[in-house]
Amino acid sequence: MATIHKNLSNYDKDTIPNAKNFRFGIVVSEWNEDITRGLKVGAYETLIENHVALENIVVWYVPGSFELVFGAKRMIETQNVDAVIAIGSVIQGETKHFDFVCEAVAQGIKDLNVITDTPVIFCVLTDNNLQQAIDRSGGKHGNKGTEAAVAAIKMAALNQKL
Repeated sequence: MATIHKNLSNYDKDTIPNAKNFRFGIVVSEWNEDITRGLKVGAYETLIENHVALENIVVWYVPGSFELVFGAKRMIETQNVDAVIAIGSVIQGETKHFDFVCEAVAQGIKDLNVITDTPVIFCVLTDNNLQQAIDRSGGKHGNKGTEAAVAAIKMAALNQKL
């Protein structure tokens, strides 16, 4: 694993664009809720730390990671957001279900980035086991939700500049 013994969620706030006037959406999968809750907390707190007003953060919940694409699409269409963070967790099991869900979600989020003018950030953990998910949702490898929020701020600023 590339992140072994590293916490990649530490960032320099001085290098992050001013997010004060942006509006962000967070779509969270309820499946593997202990993991996605940690990711959402990381994303939410990072947005707040970077001066996003509470009323400019919209949080929606969907049943599973597969439904993130629809949730993100509807959020873009109805909530006037500058970026969406799609948060989910898919943990390898004994069937091919893992492969199908991961592929569909990745392609769906990619498609939204191609067909809309609103950045959608992929914050879906695709781990081999529960411990890897724990380690990446606020554990020893940091919080991918934090990293996704930083990416969302940077992409919203880039999109505004363009």
